[in-house]
Amino acid sequence: MFTGIIEEIGTVKSIQKSSESAKLAISAEKIMDDVRIGDSIAVNGVCLTATTVSAKGFTADVMAETLRRSSLGSLAVGGKVNLERAMLAGGRFGGHIVSGHIDGTGTITSLDKEGNAIWVTISADSSILKLIIEKGSIAIDGISLTVAYVDDKSFKVSIIPHTQNETTLTSKNVGDTVNLENDIIGKYVGRLMSYDVSDNSGKKELSMDTLISNGFI
Repeated sequence: MFTGIIEEIGTVKSIQKSSESAKLAISAEKIMDDVRIGDSIAVNGVCLTATTVSAKGFTADVMAETLRRSSLGSLAVGGKVNLERAMLAGGRFGGHIVSGHIDGTGTITSLDKEGNAIWVTISADSSILKLIIEKGSIAIDGISLTVAYVDDKSFKVSIIPHTQNETTLTSKNVGDTVNLENDIIGKYVGRLMSYDVSDNSGKKELSMDTLISNGFI
């Protein structure tokens, strides 16, 4: 599990691609202090397992499902990526719960400066947008951010100078693809609310009326 607080910007050193998978080599220094083989590292928000490690970086395998769901397949040698080690149980929880399991991708449609901040607008599929709420959390390329606006086509976040400097987000261009992970609590609630539940009269949808009639509200 991660928190969406980026620790370091790494560089893609090499990519070995096959028809259905890939192996990434990423150079990094700050996060390598205590990384061991088998540890989880979020790369642009995607949870990967370190297969080799050194003081200067690590390698990780990327399976077909990850390539389908994320933007990792479009990485190029020399490209910059956001990196975060798995959360320590005794550490500060500075962002929000991030699993590193990408729900899909979005496309940057605008970058607009306002004072010291940069507004980023991202279009996404309705399956992702329906789980986004204003002032809720979302992970964009692994970065924990607060949603400032959402409609049925896109959403917006405002990026402060620190996040501009410590992540790759505002170095991207209009038309670029980013990885998106919805807030995990919202996903579970949405899934549970869509289930049918059984009682003595048969099956009925779990709804507000069901909760009220059974004394939960």
